[in-house]
Amino acid sequence: MKNSDPGFRPQLIPLFLVHFVVIVFLLISCGAGAESESAGQNDLFMAKDFTTPGLFTPGIEGPAFVEGMLYAVNFSTQGTIGMVNSDGECALFVTLPEGSIGNGIRCNDLGDLFVADYTKHNVLKIDRQRKSIEVYAHNDSMNQPNDLAIRSDGTLFASDPNWQEGTGKLWRIDTDGSTHLLEQNMGTTNGIELSPDDKYLYVNESVQRNVWRYDLADDGTISNKMKFHEFPDFGMDGMRCDNQGNLFVTRHGKGTVAILSPSGDLVREVALQGKKPSNIAFGGRDGRSCYIPLQDRGCFEVFRSEFPGRSHELFPN
Repeated sequence: MKNSDPGFRPQLIPLFLVHFVVIVFLLISCGAGAESESAGQNDLFMAKDFTTPGLFTPGIEGPAFVEGMLYAVNFSTQGTIGMVNSDGECALFVTLPEGSIGNGIRCNDLGDLFVADYTKHNVLKIDRQRKSIEVYAHNDSMNQPNDLAIRSDGTLFASDPNWQEGTGKLWRIDTDGSTHLLEQNMGTTNGIELSPDDKYLYVNESVQRNVWRYDLADDGTISNKMKFHEFPDFGMDGMRCDNQGNLFVTRHGKGTVAILSPSGDLVREVALQGKKPSNIAFGGRDGRSCYIPLQDRGCFEVFRSEFPGRSHELFPN
């Protein structure tokens, strides 16, 4: 008798069940997605090992992230450059000319590497495809080109410390390889970086624990020097900016990366496993992975940042 009831439609029951299952699945998926995103946020600024300890010498420095590969100096032995893939696997990239030892590394929009060769007062240029090495800039009056920063037009800026005397210089290197002294009689100049809009140049003095900021003109001259931040303890090494203008400063001896806001305030310090970070590079597919070379461990550690690095947007990989 019920089957003769025109209001009863058994064929609609399976369709209703399908709709119900789909809705439940979507709700569960959304919840899982929110959970995953939340977990990703919780993973920010948590350092972990990226490469096996001991593969690089205590002179590990650089680094630069180019087309999915991380480059750093002094792999296995001094005077070399190693490369690290996305899985943390390391290999020799090139051996520098005899007597040359690298420090800071930067890349341009063509993917060429520029290496501060501190023992020979050079900045070297490496064609990554051919692995050819040439002297890009040289000046005998340099103490030792230490770390490098690069402007969007390819202009380089170099720190130049004299560790024995506790002094330092600051140089600009134009795209023709010519060197120009911007300032001398500074403290031990070390980390150096540009703001995302290329309007400011940042330089730190490791021993004196100061971070300075300059206005940077289009012609590469600097002015309006101001103390951006001063740390009460421990030294500093390399620095890099994210695309919001936050400055990431490696604290050599303390084992942290200090993050300074665009106004110079300390936002946070990221704790590392090693105590002697020498520099930092942003990289990864989204530019938000921070790779830190540790001189006391001979390896890289990595943590995730909230925003991509300045270099990721200037020279995307």
